[in-house]
Amino acid sequence: MHRNFAKVAVGNRAVAWLGANFWSRRGGPLMWQSYDPAVVREELRVLADHGLNMTRSFFYWPHFMPEPDRIDEGCAARYGDFLEAHSEAGLTTIPTLLVGHMSGENWDPVWRRGRDLYGDVWMVARQAWFAEQMARRFSDHPAVTGWLISNEMPIYGERERSVRETVTSWASLLVQALRAGGASQPISIGDGAWGIEVTGNDNGFSVRDLGALVDFLGPHVYRMENDMVRQHYGAAFVCELTGFLGKPVVLEEFGVSSDFASDENAAHYYRQVLHNTLLAGATGWIGWNNTDFDLIHQDPYRHHPFELHFGLTTTDGRPKPQLQEMARFAKVLADIDVLGCEREPADAALIVPSYLEGAFPFTEAEDRSYLFTMLRQAYIAAKEADLPVGLTRERDGIAEGCRLYLLPSTKQLTAPSWALLERLASEGAVVYASYCHGTHGSQRGPWYANLNTMFGVEHQLRYGMVDPIEDAQVELTFHRPFGPIAEGATLTFPVAGTEHSRAYLPVKPRGAEVVAVDQRGRPALLRRQVGSGSIVLCTYALEHFAAATPRVNPEPTYRLYDALAELAGVRRPVTVDDPRVAAGTLRHSDGRRFVFLVSQADQPLSVKPVPAAGHLTELGGKTPVRSVEIAPYDVRLLELRAE
Repeated sequence: MHRNFAKVAVGNRAVAWLGANFWSRRGGPLMWQSYDPAVVREELRVLADHGLNMTRSFFYWPHFMPEPDRIDEGCAARYGDFLEAHSEAGLTTIPTLLVGHMSGENWDPVWRRGRDLYGDVWMVARQAWFAEQMARRFSDHPAVTGWLISNEMPIYGERERSVRETVTSWASLLVQALRAGGASQPISIGDGAWGIEVTGNDNGFSVRDLGALVDFLGPHVYRMENDMVRQHYGAAFVCELTGFLGKPVVLEEFGVSSDFASDENAAHYYRQVLHNTLLAGATGWIGWNNTDFDLIHQDPYRHHPFELHFGLTTTDGRPKPQLQEMARFAKVLADIDVLGCEREPADAALIVPSYLEGAFPFTEAEDRSYLFTMLRQAYIAAKEADLPVGLTRERDGIAEGCRLYLLPSTKQLTAPSWALLERLASEGAVVYASYCHGTHGSQRGPWYANLNTMFGVEHQLRYGMVDPIEDAQVELTFHRPFGPIAEGATLTFPVAGTEHSRAYLPVKPRGAEVVAVDQRGRPALLRRQVGSGSIVLCTYALEHFAAATPRVNPEPTYRLYDALAELAGVRRPVTVDDPRVAAGTLRHSDGRRFVFLVSQADQPLSVKPVPAAGHLTELGGKTPVRSVEIAPYDVRLLELRAE
């Protein structure tokens, strides 16, 4: 299946944005009243010297629009000089209109007086007027490379009940206003891509609906986790979920406060996020933010002091390790000529049930948040197995033609989709499903169509009851070889979850062969041959257990995925026999193939990556590379050459 790697186009030219969200250290959000042209130019020079090519900038709304029908000419003139400073530095910028919300505080123009931002016709008209006026003033400037409607509008407009149709209509009118003002550059909303299609939370900002209006989608990712590998892949998984519309995905905000992470660990985080999101389909990156601040008496920093230290530079302009990582990444993008690259197609599909989007009546919100965490854990296991996987959304039609379909810890899928998967198996695919009957007590049980027939079993469930797991761990012992897993091998998994989900599916085989049993001798992994393919059932919610367990990765689900990939004949360009190092590839239009080895280990590693065909070399080299040294949490870039 095709995997999204769309690029933003400015005019007729594709671009790969690499930059920083920008507030000058002289003023932060109040910079337009304390604007210092020399300081701004110095700040931009430092960014440009480290390979960045753009910024995201902000019209602080209370200052730019002090009255409902007036633009502050002083602010506008300073912004004009700001654009000139970008041109001098060889940079471009994305102006952001409605700000609004910033760093832990909301600010209104004094004339708003509580009016509904989305549903009040007069209020929407004032916003549209502002958008059109800003476009008329600045859209022709060569430093303007795109436009954003807002900064995290779901937070700024949190007082309103954000009805999806109203929010989409508001966004449509603001986009039209920019275009009416002459804006020809790419436009997006600036909402963070926090809609139900990504997070499972319905905040009114539908990625699906808004995606039809815009030229790119811009996730904002600041996650707090209890597992380092989940933290390092969090932004990548969000980019994968956001890319389903085929629009360019720009990681519009990400970063780390130096109050929350040491310099060394902040650099690790930047390195991991940048490379993992590139491999996940992102083609733009804008860090938060360009500088630290020394504004301890100014809101929002007075009451959110950790916001003082998200910068790529210190308050005196010195580069922090995060900026050095951005510079290193800029070189990677140049070395591979990223605008000429594509992601390779995937033979394996991770199915996103339509229940994530809340498409059906009388379902629970908890089912949606559950799907996000469980799918992310399955995505991590696939990474650890060097398994190129594409996300396919049930709502849009499960992609056909894949060799392997993964339904991890699944409670809900529509009846037609179960039938489709059985047909795909009969045509040669391997379909894998692990059982979970949910994390809550509402309609607790498998929402499967023909569970017994499809999997070749006879389930032994009792209505309204769970079959609790008695042990702290589940041990799967294999009664027969399963791909590279030998007969007699045992894999041990953590058990976690709620009183509802900490359960197994009791079955008797009725046509399926038992591949593995648990420590009590019960069937745990079964395989039913159907047509020229097979259907594999795991009676334990392995991915859910892992998702609910702190500091668990890597955990042995990757070994199952590795075995499934081998059984299905999935093409994996490069594999590494260490789950702490993931191999990913990009293909250039000129035929070159680039291999990224990403380490999740906190210690140096020596690994021997194995190509399915050809041999590995250093970038641009010819001598085969068989052993690779990788520093902690580091990334190595190689080239895969044909024999």
